[in-house]
Amino acid sequence: MKLHCIVEDAGIARAAAEGGATVIQLRLKELPTLDVVERGRPVAEIARAAGVTFVVNDDVEAALALSADGVHLGRGDQGKELARAAGLMLGVSATDVYEAIAAVEQGADYVGAGPVWATPSKPDAGAPIGLDGLAAICEAVRAPVVAIGGIDASNARDCIAAGAKGVAVMRASRDARALRAVVDAAAR
Repeated sequence: MKLHCIVEDAGIARAAAEGGATVIQLRLKELPTLDVVERGRPVAEIARAAGVTFVVNDDVEAALALSADGVHLGRGDQGKELARAAGLMLGVSATDVYEAIAAVEQGADYVGAGPVWATPSKPDAGAPIGLDGLAAICEAVRAPVVAIGGIDASNARDCIAAGAKGVAVMRASRDARALRAVVDAAAR
């Protein structure tokens, strides 16, 4: 869970894998499942070839069709039961301690906590939780917590210091090498 790179295409997936991403998450919002599967095939191949965990965002059916390792669902997304029944690793988003606890109680293998800071990648994400909110979530759940939202090489270390087991990035996915170095150093 160290470096979770959220990608929309194969080019970014390749850069993330070459830079040391430990998880590649395909995020294609608002597309029908068939389009996610079609556009996700090369991303899945890159992840498999690199030995990187492959996760699909929001779409359990696409995750199954792509033989993904897991699926990441938002707080209101459907499919947690199907994901668990299919044996997919399940990540769930949380913006506070209560949501994080509920996610783990409902079977989440990891919690995506945030946004830690404001992010242009997801302008509707809600108010930032900051490092204090991240630390509270990390203390409240036994599952690994991955910090998300406004994270880059300048602040990833702070997220690990707050208790996160990893960071998730979208804009910074092309800079995976620098981020991986920061996360590895912070985890020591």
